[in-house]
Amino acid sequence: MLVEILALIFGIIAGTITGLVPGIHVNLIAVFLLSISPLFLPYFSPIVLVVFIVAMATCHSFLDFLPSIFLGAPDEDTGLSILPGHKLLNKGRGYEATIYTLYGSCIGIIIILLSTPFFLFILPKLYTYIKTAMFFILVTASFYLILKEKKSKPLAFIIFLLSGFLGIASLNLPIKNSLLPLLTGLFGASSLLTSIIKKQKIPRQKIRSLRKIKITKQEIKNSSIAAFLSAPLCTFLPSLGSSQAAVIGSDITGETNKKQFLVLLGSINTTVSGLAFITLYSIKATRTGAALAVNKVLSSLEFSHLLLILAAILFSGLTAFFLTIYISKFVARKISLISYQKLSIIILSFLAIISIVFSGFLGLLVFLISASTGLAAISAGIRRTHLMGALMVPTILLYFPF
Repeated sequence: MLVEILALIFGIIAGTITGLVPGIHVNLIAVFLLSISPLFLPYFSPIVLVVFIVAMATCHSFLDFLPSIFLGAPDEDTGLSILPGHKLLNKGRGYEATIYTLYGSCIGIIIILLSTPFFLFILPKLYTYIKTAMFFILVTASFYLILKEKKSKPLAFIIFLLSGFLGIASLNLPIKNSLLPLLTGLFGASSLLTSIIKKQKIPRQKIRSLRKIKITKQEIKNSSIAAFLSAPLCTFLPSLGSSQAAVIGSDITGETNKKQFLVLLGSINTTVSGLAFITLYSIKATRTGAALAVNKVLSSLEFSHLLLILAAILFSGLTAFFLTIYISKFVARKISLISYQKLSIIILSFLAIISIVFSGFLGLLVFLISASTGLAAISAGIRRTHLMGALMVPTILLYFPF
């Protein structure tokens, strides 16, 4: 048990690092661990590595909003937090925006525990029918999101298709970790380029006590219901990400304000991260890199393993809550003292280097094209959820029934 506790602690540390460093996604680390697992498995039980991965993924889901809100460098799960997060950041309320996502992540832990019985006893019976209709479900979801675009539906459709063609090309090119330059370019680099072009400056941030960062019971209720109904979709519908689930969820409960939307994003992000492991147990489907790594490490996922996974999610989530509060306070105090434009250039350069290191020069090319596509979406003023066509279009073609 001592080894499992140490794995939990080191997983939390790793999740903190992946959450704070733009471009280093938990899925990338999980796949890397899988590649070197033969070095560890002769000395440790596979469940030790599983506990590490689960703790890392859960902690990451709490902390990965910090780069998104304060730096404009999200991953594919936190892309939508840029808009409401930056609006609050520009009013000196970046710390407050982070706290709203934290409230959401705590709700996400509760949703995981409440949803587990459904995933264990009901989903396996329904999944055969869902899988048969997957092509039509994904096409319907894609058109639904495009039709919800307020600015320009034709432009949204064009961006969706362009992203889709880019996704098909990236996945079929001889590129290692092809999703890294693709998604980092679409969401991270495009936002950073916008900040550099606009010469954005960050005002001094206010740090208020948790008691003063208020959210009404009705707002919590609306966000919780929306997350409870929409987040599970991401765990058994391939390529449907947290951002799309957030749009669907916000439509379920009607118009949402900035606070509710950030709470919703936080809850969906953590829920999707945790339920990916429950889905692996119930229907043997892997929807995240972390779940894929767990599937490869364990020859068979037993019920006792599932209980340990749930315990790891609960403990690492609670720890991550307090870690994020402490780190976000530090970042909020320092961010206004830094040249935001220079910082954006440094982060953008770092993301480009990461793309070369992990995906080669072809990966850099994908990164640059993806960044241009993301920048086009921002310039057109349309939702960046349509950029997830990069994953949805290839998946739709994969399930094409004819």
